[in-house]
Amino acid sequence: MTVAVVLFTSDLRLHDHPPLRAALAAADEVVPLFVRDTGIHAAGFDAPNRAAFLGDCLRDLDASLRRRGGRLVVRTGPGVREACAVAAECGATEVHMAAGVSGYAQRREERLREELERRGVALRVHDAVITAVAAGAVTPAGSDHYAVFTPYFRRWSQEQLRETCPAPRTVRVPDAVRGEPLPSRDGLSGLSPGLPDGGESAGRERFARWARSRMSGYQERHDDLAGDATSRLSAHLHFGALSPVELVHRARSRGGAGAEAFVRQLCWRDFHHQVLAARPEASVRDYRPRHDRWRTGDEAAEDVAAWREGRTGYPVVDAAMRQLLHEGWMHNRARLLAASFLTKTLYVDWRVGARHFLDLLVDGDLVNNQLNWQWVAGTGTDTRPNRVLNPVRQGRRYDPSGAYVRRWVPELADVDDRYVHEPWRLPEDRRARLGYPGPLIGLADGQARFAHARGLGDT
Repeated sequence: MTVAVVLFTSDLRLHDHPPLRAALAAADEVVPLFVRDTGIHAAGFDAPNRAAFLGDCLRDLDASLRRRGGRLVVRTGPGVREACAVAAECGATEVHMAAGVSGYAQRREERLREELERRGVALRVHDAVITAVAAGAVTPAGSDHYAVFTPYFRRWSQEQLRETCPAPRTVRVPDAVRGEPLPSRDGLSGLSPGLPDGGESAGRERFARWARSRMSGYQERHDDLAGDATSRLSAHLHFGALSPVELVHRARSRGGAGAEAFVRQLCWRDFHHQVLAARPEASVRDYRPRHDRWRTGDEAAEDVAAWREGRTGYPVVDAAMRQLLHEGWMHNRARLLAASFLTKTLYVDWRVGARHFLDLLVDGDLVNNQLNWQWVAGTGTDTRPNRVLNPVRQGRRYDPSGAYVRRWVPELADVDDRYVHEPWRLPEDRRARLGYPGPLIGLADGQARFAHARGLGDT
């Protein structure tokens, strides 16, 4: 009997899974393996919300495999060591896995290839599993990656995506390979109260429901803060419980402006992956340095604490931060506003905000989180690096009735629409009774400080 190992990473699904399909075609038996990598734990990336969602994904994946005669093998330890150990235990001749783009993923792949080759085992790495288009498949003349989204989107849209593959009917797993009990969210502390369920089954159901009822209006409503019209699939994509290739195909088959806008968002995800694949250091260092002298340490501590807790005095920013605390998720427009306020109005290092997001976001993806923060901070791929999002204007535009603010900032529940984004304009006695803080800083003062720090002169 020939045996192959499928090392699951950020691809926790059975539908449209090229590594699993290739392994099943190449061997009589397959070991579906997930390693709870202690290297990821040591780096602090297994935050409670993501650990809970991961447990859901692994349990759902195991249940789906068992319905097909198989099971998921879970091990804990250094990823390379455990993958090699399982390959040796079952006598595997091949290990299949999806290509990753982070510096950690690239180093893991290199070490795994070396260790397996030493043992006479081949490593097969599959592209377009975690992304719709492989990270290095679309490049401009004279460079290894696109640094601006729009030309990338044009090229990406012309790519012929691979065909999707169905979930397997049968998966045979060697009896001798033993694993650990599956992790779950039971016993985890520090979870956001409104955390959603994870797993491929929940993700497929959510997409089907959203596609039927809301995809057609996505173009017009995706920035509507109170409308909650986004797909909320980011966590499922982060863990690979859904295939981006399949989502693009299904959206394009429906057609229409809403589907096209949704596909564009999936392209943004691929865009960031190809940037980080070429520049792994951008996860911690400025992609395009602006020589910022960020406020840090004691100088910024009180402002950062107020921002984290949702008490900056700017309602739409505070609503966003409180949504994050409660749900482990935040509307994309709200993410832009919260990040702009921290980096450009408070002039605090983007890495401070990115770390806080990673501590709470169930979709806390190193690629998209870090590069979106850099985009907003003006150190990334934004072609207008000095733009500042005004939270009052943005609140009026994307939450005109204040419904989003009232949902998350109950202190303002009874404030009139005309004051809900500027409660400091209320009569003093009324304002004092609200129990809501005044603004940390005036917007004009924040703008002036940022302009001076960036050497922009008076703006």
